[in-house]
This record gives sequence, structure tokens and C-alpha cells, in this order.
Amino acid sequence: MSGARSNVSDPARAKILLVDDDERNLLALSEVLEPLGDVVTVTSGQLALRELLKDDFAVILLDVFMPEMDGYETAAFIRQRQQTARIPIIFLSAVNKETEHLMRGYAMGAVDYVFKPVDPVILKSKVAVFVDLFLLRQQVAGQAQAEQALREEKLKAETQRLEVERELQQAQLRQAAILQTLPLALYEGWLDEAGHMHRRFVGGDVAKIAGDDAHALTSGGLRWCDRIADAEAAELERRVASCTEGSAVSHYRWQRADGSTIRVLDQCVPSAEREGIWVGWLMDVTAQHELQEQLVQARKTEALGQLTGGVAHDFNNLLAAVLGGLRLLESRVQLRERERKVFDHMRHAAESGAELVRRLMAFARKQELSPSSIDPHRLRETIAGLVDHTLGGTVTVDWQLPEPCPHLFVDRAQLELALVNLLINARDAMPDGGNITISMEELEFAPERDQACPFLCIRVSDDGEGIPPDLVQRVTEPFFTTKAAGKGTGLGLSMVAGFVEQSGGRFRISSEAGRGTEVEMVLPTAVSLHDTANFNDQQQAETIAVSSVLVVDDEPSVRLVVSEQLRDFGLNVAVAEDGEQALAMLNDGAGDTEFVLTDLSMPGLNGMALLAAVRERWPEIRGAIMTGNPQESLRRHASDFPVIHKPLDPNELKRLLADVYVEQQENTPEPEGSGV
Repeated sequence: MSGARSNVSDPARAKILLVDDDERNLLALSEVLEPLGDVVTVTSGQLALRELLKDDFAVILLDVFMPEMDGYETAAFIRQRQQTARIPIIFLSAVNKETEHLMRGYAMGAVDYVFKPVDPVILKSKVAVFVDLFLLRQQVAGQAQAEQALREEKLKAETQRLEVERELQQAQLRQAAILQTLPLALYEGWLDEAGHMHRRFVGGDVAKIAGDDAHALTSGGLRWCDRIADAEAAELERRVASCTEGSAVSHYRWQRADGSTIRVLDQCVPSAEREGIWVGWLMDVTAQHELQEQLVQARKTEALGQLTGGVAHDFNNLLAAVLGGLRLLESRVQLRERERKVFDHMRHAAESGAELVRRLMAFARKQELSPSSIDPHRLRETIAGLVDHTLGGTVTVDWQLPEPCPHLFVDRAQLELALVNLLINARDAMPDGGNITISMEELEFAPERDQACPFLCIRVSDDGEGIPPDLVQRVTEPFFTTKAAGKGTGLGLSMVAGFVEQSGGRFRISSEAGRGTEVEMVLPTAVSLHDTANFNDQQQAETIAVSSVLVVDDEPSVRLVVSEQLRDFGLNVAVAEDGEQALAMLNDGAGDTEFVLTDLSMPGLNGMALLAAVRERWPEIRGAIMTGNPQESLRRHASDFPVIHKPLDPNELKRLLADVYVEQQENTPEPEGSGV
């Protein structure tokens, strides 16, 4: 037999390599060594080296004399290879028992020398020693490997634990940083036997909410509920006491040590760990509350503006008919003294109605503004002439103007009206007399704005009775007044605020009961110090070149009054009740109409569409819009047509027709050959 032979491999048993060229010796020795381990037999040194490449052996039994490669040569190859150099080798020999051969065998790496015939007991006991050593070494290596695996697992678990702790610490630091940026404080709360709420602050920025009271609150020297209004504190404690699940949310006012009051949002939930304990947080929501109030006020303004725009047209139509009719009667009828008084009262009432509409438009920021450069020194003279006789001898006005003082760039009439309103209000607040101060200060930029031009701050302050704190925010609401019944419409301050904001400025009012009131108007200034207003009304030509006018309005009373006013100018007048009828009349000739005066809002074809159609078909016919709507909405559409507002003033109407004459003169080409 020239191959290898072994029993079925058992991973729990050691392997023994038996090398001998005699099959009989292999069989005999295998039977002896089988109880000790798995015996692998080969018949040559080459086959032995091949088996050593496959498995790990506990001991090698190697015959000394074999053909081709003897035992010594085979042992030399085994010792040269690092993986097999430490495997014990026992030489088997039937001859050469001399000391010389024994020393050569030991020199080749043998651990023992056994002579044939082999004593089974001796051989078995010698091989058993090496098998036991091998198994013990394997066991130690296995334990070392297991211990190494345990150490690696422990190291891995420790590394994971440290990573989790590090992430938790980072999360806590991030959470703490976030809490520090919020006006928020965390607390634990409980109710005492009397039902009063106590808090122990455990986190957040208490100082950001409580200010100077933070130390007293955190140290227990001050109870949070002691600074809440009694009614709100009782409601808060009742809500917390009744909260068994979910959260209890409360809004209330809290007073700081400096007397200021903040708005607080308080939310807490019952603790899941301890009965009778609540955990919660407090947040300063004063800024949000103020923004909400501003939003409510803005919505009021928007609603009133929409209402004003809708009502203005119809209301001004009525006033146009009334005032126009009164002016016609005044010019045509001679009235006795008693009838004259009745007539004047009627006209005053109608003009008051028109003024009421203008004030509503001012509050809603929809009236037409014509800004111009205004010299504050001339403004002072104008206002003084208007109000000196109404203020009385007990009220003095002190003007404090810087030198030089920049010119304002706002609507002149609206600014004068605003100052008169403020002076009258200040006079009414000082029934026993006092002093009113009007001061002006140049600002580089208006607050919360980024404009390229400077602003001028006008302050009007008085020594009057002042306004209670709960009413200061309401005095700019329309129809709200602190005056007695019949002594104020409640539109004065609302009109002033609307005018200032529409002009691109800022309005502010501050007051304290018993210490007077200060009103601040921040308004834009003119680029030049010279008055750039172009009011040349007196220099405009008063010549009316047109001879025939077509009046178009869906309101019969307006058509009647306007047409009569035009007839008083000596014009031929035709009337139409809508745009379609007007086009039909123009198509038929309509007395060779030269001018079309049309209402803006009409059913069917409106005024803008009518004038556009007229311009396209008859470019020589001029036209203008009359309306009671806010000019702000017309600027998007009527830039090519003049606009006159209802109720119509005869002088403005005449000036409108005179402007047409001037325009005609400017557009008339010079005759050929003319010159100097």
C-alpha cells in the first residue's frame, strides 16, 4: 500500500501521523495507538510531508530507514517548515541502536527514540504524553481565543456605551443651548392644602422672563402666583387642579418688580411618576400678543377701508346732488334773512357730510394726496392764523423749530388739517388752560425704515389731563372718542394716523393720566428746501373754449345738478344715463359735443371704457372722469384722463374746462412763416 489511511476524523480527538514503509508495522502500530487519537498512516516521507500540509498533528512516529527519503531527511524538512517545526517526532528503528545514531536522531529534532519490535505499552504511554500535551495546548488556545472574543465584545460594548453617553451629552448640551435662546422657564409645581400653586424652577432662563425677580423666584423668596392678578391666579389654580390628564394651558398677565407687565403662556401636565406633581413651562409671549393686537387693528383698518370705498361713491353722489342744488339755488334765488339761515345750515350739514367722508378716507389711507415741499416756518404762520382765535387766551402754543429746518414733503392740506386736529384736541384736554409745544427734529432715518432721504419728527405735547393707559391704544380707532357726547366724531386722531402712514411716515401717541399727552408724527422731507408745489390756480386761464358738454351719470339727481351748473357757465348740455346711450347720442351728433364728463362707476359700460371708446372714434372730443371713489384706485386706470371728485365744486369744474383750453392752445401748431 502506498497511500495514507486514517479513521473517521473526530474534531475532539488528536491526530497522530504514523510513517513506515512496512504495511505490517503500520497496521500493528495503528491498533496500538487508535485509543489515543485518529491515526493517519503513510508509507513514505513525501506522503508524510503532504499530510502535514493538510492537518495539525499531536505527534509524528517516523521510521528511520525508508527508501528514497529516510527518516532523518524527512525530519529535517519537517523542522524547516515553521508550521510543523514544533510537532514532536518519535523515531522508530530496528537497527542502529548505537549512541551515534541516537545523537543524530535527537539532533534532527526527535524527542524520543523507540526500537523495534515496539513494546505497545511503552509506545502507547509515550505517545499519550504528547497527545495530552497537544489537547491541553488546544484547550488553552481555545480558552485564550474565547477570552479574546469576550474582551473584544466587552470593548465593543464599552465603546458603544461611551458613544451613546457622548451623543446623550451632546443632545443635552444642544437642548440646553436651545432653551437658553428662548424666553422659557421649566418648573415643577404642586398645590398646597389651600389649593394655591407653588413652583420650583428647574431649567430655562428665568431671568429672561422675570427680570430682577429671577433670584427671588429660584430661591423661593417669591411665589410666582403672587404677581398674577387675583382673578387670573384663581382661574389658573382652578384649571390646574381640575387637570387629571392632558395639559392645562393658561394665558395671563404677570407684573415685574419694575412695574412693567408681561403676557405669559403657561402649560403644564400631571407628572407620570409622582402623584400631585405637575411639570410645565412658562413663556413670555408679550411680543406675540402685541403683534396679534396690531393684526387686529390692521384688519379693522382694512375692513373700514373696504367699507369706505364701497360707501363713498353712493354717499358722494347724494352729497353732489345736495351741494350742487344748494349752490344753484344760491346763485339763482334771492333769499330773505330767515331763509338764508336755514339755507346756510343745510349747506353746512352737507359740507360736514363731505368732510366726514374725507376723514374716513384718510383713516382708511385711500384719499388722494398731492405731496409738495412745505416750509415749516410758513406752516407755523398758517396754523397760527387758523387756530389762534379758537384756542382762547388761556392756551399758548410754543413752536420750537431747528435752524435750518428741512422742508416737509407731504400733502399740504392734510398736514394743516392734522395739526389743527391735534391742537384742538390738546385745547380740549386743558379746560383750565395750559401750554402746547410743537417741536421738530430731523432724523437721519425713520424708525424701522431704510430711506435715502431724512425724515422730520413733529411732536405735539400738552399739559392736559392725559389718557388712561387702557384707552391709549384705542384713540386712533374710528368713531372712538373720550369727549362728551356731541363734542367729537371720533375721527380726528384716526384721520391723522391714516394720513401719516399713507405719507410713508410713522404715527405714535403716548400719554399718562394727569401728565399730558405727546403725539409724534415722523414724515418725509423734501429733497430741496424750496417749495416745489405748483399751485398756479390763480394764474391758470379761466377761459372756457368748449361750448357743448355731454354729462353721463346713472344717478338722475347728479345729472340734473351737474347739467344745470354747466348751463350756468353758458354751455350747451346734453345728458345720458349710461355709456351705451352716450355712444348712441355721439353717433347721432348730440349737438356736436366737444367734451364728455362721465361718472366712473356705471352699470354696463363704465366711464373709463366710455372715454376710451370716444377717444378711438372721435379723437377731437375731450373727456374727464367724475367720481366719489378714492383716487388711489383710479391711479391704476385713469392716468390719461383728468379726474374731478364729487361733490363737484363749481370752481374746480370751471378750472377743469379751462385746463382743456390751455391744452388746446399748447397743442395748436403755429402758422407757417410765423416768427420773430
